[in-house]
Amino acid sequence: MNHETPARLNLGSGRKYMPGATNVDLTAGTGPDVVHDLNVFPWPFATSSFDEVHAYDVIEHLADVLKTLEEIHRVTRPGGVLIAHVPHYSSDGAFTDPTHRQYFGARTFDYLTEGHPQSFYTDARFRVLRRQIVFRPTLANKVVHRLANRYPDAYEERWAWIFPAWFLYVRLEVVK
Repeated sequence: MNHETPARLNLGSGRKYMPGATNVDLTAGTGPDVVHDLNVFPWPFATSSFDEVHAYDVIEHLADVLKTLEEIHRVTRPGGVLIAHVPHYSSDGAFTDPTHRQYFGARTFDYLTEGHPQSFYTDARFRVLRRQIVFRPTLANKVVHRLANRYPDAYEERWAWIFPAWFLYVRLEVVK
């Protein structure tokens, strides 16, 4: 039985260094393993070299989201996973951070799944394993959280601006 530790890549590690992973950041002062501008392609990693890619609060800062997801797809082995946190478009933090270039809804990553009507934007394919709209921890948000995640389309069409979310958590499987 093989108990090898999965090869993990931590994109935009900043001050969130992940032990046992290859930590990448633009800022050398944060102590990453690899200093690299994630807006420069290709990234300095071999194709299909990672089992997991972690992207916590980084994709929204990059210039080209589709190219970034294509590069994540390239460096991740078939069946590997992308675990990401991105700002939900209704979050006040999505708009107040001047370095954010993109905002996300519950169905954003569906554009990279097989069979989606707009999947022609890229050949990179993922399978959505989990998606969760996350809210700030308050008593009222516990109810909103349940409703929003059970009925994400209705939440985003009707309630998102009344009960804003905090961020979106996604876990995507790489399909090759």
